Amino acid sequence: MINDREKKSKAGTLSISPSPWYDGKKHQGGPSMHIPSGETSLLELLTFDQALEQAQTPKEDYDVQRWLYVPPFYSEYRYILATRGKRPLICVGINPSTAAPDDLDNTLKSVERVALHNGFDSFVMFNVYPQRATDPDHMEKHCNQMLHQENMKAFDYVLSLYTDTQPAIWAAWGTIIEKRDYLPACVRDMIEIGQAHGAAWYTAGKRSKKGHPHHPLYLRKDSGLDPFDVEEYLNGLR
Repeated sequence: MINDREKKSKAGTLSISPSPWYDGKKHQGGPSMHIPSGETSLLELLTFDQALEQAQTPKEDYDVQRWLYVPPFYSEYRYILATRGKRPLICVGINPSTAAPDDLDNTLKSVERVALHNGFDSFVMFNVYPQRATDPDHMEKHCNQMLHQENMKAFDYVLSLYTDTQPAIWAAWGTIIEKRDYLPACVRDMIEIGQAHGAAWYTAGKRSKKGHPHHPLYLRKDSGLDPFDVEEYLNGLR
């Protein structure tokens, strides 16, 4: 299992260099802030299927019966961070930060509180784009289409976890969607996948003047979910 950055050398082979935050200790979470090491196109990425397969095997660092963490180690990208249950609330942010199993940041703690308050027994933290960056200004300028497509496979998988109830998607990306031009197009792909699964979209809290859904941070723990016409919202951003 690799916790380090993997980059292509000039000779075309892979070389591994330690991430700037890596301290050599075996732990699941990362630093309080994550700054990307570079473009994700320079990384040897695990496909979603490869990462999911690794995530299903027992781990020393966390309980795989309680957590779904894909890939199952701290890296420059994250497809899924979820608690396991029969009725999860899928929360969609823009991109992941430092959270990991048993090491939730304040945003994820708020997500869990809102999910439980609204009658869900678990949550899925998903993101429009899977590159880790605590500060969205550090996200890469151009969309890595390979990474995006693998992320969409992850989204399809998350929606397939619903067997007896309608999938519930909580749009929670705030105004951060304005940070990169490619992000609304990523959401459009998510809408199409959601339609195939008959999913319903929601928001929580007051929306911005431009209609952006509220970010989970600073939401009341008793915040309810409101129906959200995500397609109409995206059309209004043009």
